[in-house]
Amino acid sequence: MPVSDIIVKGAREHNLCDVSLVLPRNKLICLTGVSGSGKSSLAFDTLYAEGQRRYVESLSSFARQFLGQMPKPDVDLISGLSPSISISQKTSGKNPRSTVGTITEIYDFLRVLYARVGQGYCPRCDNPISAQSRDQIIASILQQPKGTKYQILAPVVRAQKGEHREMFLEYLKQGFIRARVDGEIVSLNGEINLDRKLRHDVEIVIDRLTNKAGMRGRLAEAVELALKIGGGTLIVIRDDDEEQAVPEEVKKKKSKKKKSGQQRDGDRVYSADYACSTCSISFRPPTPQMFSFNSPQGMCETCSG
Repeated sequence: MPVSDIIVKGAREHNLCDVSLVLPRNKLICLTGVSGSGKSSLAFDTLYAEGQRRYVESLSSFARQFLGQMPKPDVDLISGLSPSISISQKTSGKNPRSTVGTITEIYDFLRVLYARVGQGYCPRCDNPISAQSRDQIIASILQQPKGTKYQILAPVVRAQKGEHREMFLEYLKQGFIRARVDGEIVSLNGEINLDRKLRHDVEIVIDRLTNKAGMRGRLAEAVELALKIGGGTLIVIRDDDEEQAVPEEVKKKKSKKKKSGQQRDGDRVYSADYACSTCSISFRPPTPQMFSFNSPQGMCETCSG
C-alpha cells in the first residue's frame, strides 16, 4: 500500500466492532450501508474527530483555549491522517431551488472568496482589471466635449431595503442638498418617503459641473470627496438641457425599467480600485451579492436572468 494511504486499525467507536481498513488518498470515497452500520461513527466520530484533535494539539496552549478539544476516539491506530474538516449533517428542505452549495452553505463562502480574491478581466481587451488612479479618473471625465454639464455622484446605498431617513439627515447636516434615489434626483431638504420593504439605490450628488477651462481644481476636489464617500467608486451623469426637458412621466417610466442594484443608462462609473487602464473603463468592485442568484445585483443587465 502507498505510504500516503490512511490506515485505520481497531476502530470501536459507538457500534463499530473492531473495524480495520485502508483508505486511499486523493480519492472520493463514499461510505454506504444500512442504518446503524456505523457510517457516521467511522467518518465523523473516528476519522474527523482524530484529525481535528491532532490539529488542535499542534497549536499553542494560548490558541487551544479558544478551540473545543475533541475526545480521542476508541481506535488502536490511525496513520496518514491530515487535519480534517466536516460539513454537519442536516435535514435538507424541500425548496426546488436548493442546491448542494446552498444546503451545505459552501455557496456563501464561495461568494465571499470570488468577491475578495477573484481576478477580474476587461470584457473588451481581456487585460486584468486593476486600480485606477485619481488623475486617470479626472482625465477621463475631462475628455467630454466642452460645455457638457454633468454631475458627480457618490453611491452610498446599493439595493438595500429600508427608509434610510437617518442617512439622508446625516448627509444634509454635512452640507449636501441633493441625492439620486432610484434614478431620480431629489432634494434632501424635502421629505423623502421610501418603502422600507423594497430595495433602493441612493447616490449623493457631490457637485454639478460644466466641462470648461479652469475646472480641473474643482473637479479634483469633487472626485476626491466622491471616492471617499462612495468607498472608491463614483458615478458621472450627464445634465444636459435636452435631458432636463424630458417630462416627468417619461422619466418615471424610464426609471422603472432598471431594477435596483443595476447600472442605469447614461451612468459612467469610475473606480479607484477596479478599472481597466487600457480601455479606461471602470466597473463596480465585486461584492458577494453580485454572485448571488437571489440578489438583483447578480442579475444580467440585458435579460435580468
